[in-house]
Amino acid sequence: MAEKIATRVAYGNALVEFGAKYEDIVVFDADVSKSTMTAKFGEKFPERFINCGIAEGNMMAAAAGVATTGKIPFASAFAMFAAGRAFEPIRNAIGYPHLNVKIGATHAGITVGEDGATHQCCEDLGIMRTIPGMVIINPADAVEARAAVEAAILYKGPVYMRFGRLGVPVIFDKDTYKFEIGKGVQISEGKDASIIATGIMVAEAVRAREILASENIDAAVVNIHTIKPIDKDIIIKAAKTGTIITAEEHNIIGGLGSAVAEVLCENSPCLLGRIGIKDEFGRSGKAEELMKIYEITAEDIVKKVKEIIKLKK
Repeated sequence: MAEKIATRVAYGNALVEFGAKYEDIVVFDADVSKSTMTAKFGEKFPERFINCGIAEGNMMAAAAGVATTGKIPFASAFAMFAAGRAFEPIRNAIGYPHLNVKIGATHAGITVGEDGATHQCCEDLGIMRTIPGMVIINPADAVEARAAVEAAILYKGPVYMRFGRLGVPVIFDKDTYKFEIGKGVQISEGKDASIIATGIMVAEAVRAREILASENIDAAVVNIHTIKPIDKDIIIKAAKTGTIITAEEHNIIGGLGSAVAEVLCENSPCLLGRIGIKDEFGRSGKAEELMKIYEITAEDIVKKVKEIIKLKK
């Protein structure tokens, strides 16, 4: 069984690693550093770590100010409060002047679990997609999360990175994996259907492919780690199967499913099914149980693939 590591843990480790390599990094946190894992950076580089308290909007404005001095600020909070509560300063103080601020949003999606609906952010990708020039990255595993952090450091401009609380299988080889902003990853080829997934749903998509293969259905799996700018070419290629299913731990409105639908409608129309949160709020519960309740497991992907393939016939 593949090792499971939460992407928020990989985020915290990456900040420490790259904090030594890139001395211009400054990390801000909104009083949740032990949960976002930025506390690790604070312990290693206390002179470059600032706890702004429970004041996410002020934190984003402070990060914007520091960015104007040539530093590379990382501003971290739970996704609900990073993307939700701090939207206006992100839009006006970071997005509008296109400042070099990196937003590390942890505890995204319903797999926050017992914290319940108020903390389960399933709207952040849609919110951030509306900000012009904002790069959005949603890594699938710890290896990709680490690579995404360095890619964000090297990119000049605002970046929103989405990390999860739940431990997820390590999919990629840390010694060979190459990350490029805006480029999707073809995990496997297939002729009957294409599963396009992001974040923790990539592992579910891989497992769904195995189940489908046992039933003689050949499905391709594509990992879209960059929601914006999205890789149009890999989506158009996936459309050649005639059937696409998107899978995300996010509202089916505004996130990956919407982004893929936009590409398909403008370039290569085909049948599309969407796996995600069906425009509803979450609830308190264990992460794995919530995935079943909200129908975002590998088995749910399998069911959706079969439904859409029938329509094609």
